[in-house]
Amino acid sequence: MSDSVSFDRAVDYYDRTRGLSEEASRGMTAVLVGELQGRGRCLEVGVGTGLVSLPLTAAGLPMVGLDISAPMLGKLVEKAGGRPPFPLAQGDATMLPFADDAFGSALVRHLLHLIPAWERAIAELVRVVRSGGTVLIATGDIPGAWREVTERFVALVGRPSFGRGLDVRELVRLDEALAVHGGVPRQLRAIPDRVEQSLGTFIDQMADGLHSWTWEVDEPERREAAAEVRRWALERFGTLDPPDAREVAIEWRAYHLP
Repeated sequence: MSDSVSFDRAVDYYDRTRGLSEEASRGMTAVLVGELQGRGRCLEVGVGTGLVSLPLTAAGLPMVGLDISAPMLGKLVEKAGGRPPFPLAQGDATMLPFADDAFGSALVRHLLHLIPAWERAIAELVRVVRSGGTVLIATGDIPGAWREVTERFVALVGRPSFGRGLDVRELVRLDEALAVHGGVPRQLRAIPDRVEQSLGTFIDQMADGLHSWTWEVDEPERREAAAEVRRWALERFGTLDPPDAREVAIEWRAYHLP
């Protein structure tokens, strides 16, 4: 049985809380196309609602998507007009249902922190990408103020059971895991973005249980903790929409395989 985290419950609000601005999406797509074009089929593991793969498909890249959540795949199909825009499979990142060397490249975004056995997921990515291919992994972080209130919330309620996954800010650990398979890292150009929601809205989302690190917390405790985080944030920043707290950089790391 898989211990990876499914996002079934997030399907109706995922794009609203994890999406990108149109400008940032175009910028990210351009950067990724520059890395992936000419490599043949690309697999996105954790394809979700298609925030990454749908624009890549529109740009002409042959994509394949996998996700553990059937509802998320259903939302992707709905967004694409009712038919799968590229081959889709339901499955777990640690047990990919594909043959060795099936793809010219693969990518993951916002996934490895949800997988306790993340090193096995890395090994599976490498297995299905042929020699000379590329694995792309998103490594960017949320805005600094958001990170602080998240850590404050977690300090109050405890870390989720899946907290043994990889924090992609730990580039040394990520690089070491790929180096085992001969992967050579290269950081891609960062894409700036400005999120629409304020820090206050982000805390409201914690109270409502919209983020994965809140899912194992009972509602009364969750709302009490969010209220304490709100009080702390007001004291810490003096406002729930501090300067630069909406600025974020979208970052990807490329690993070229031997």
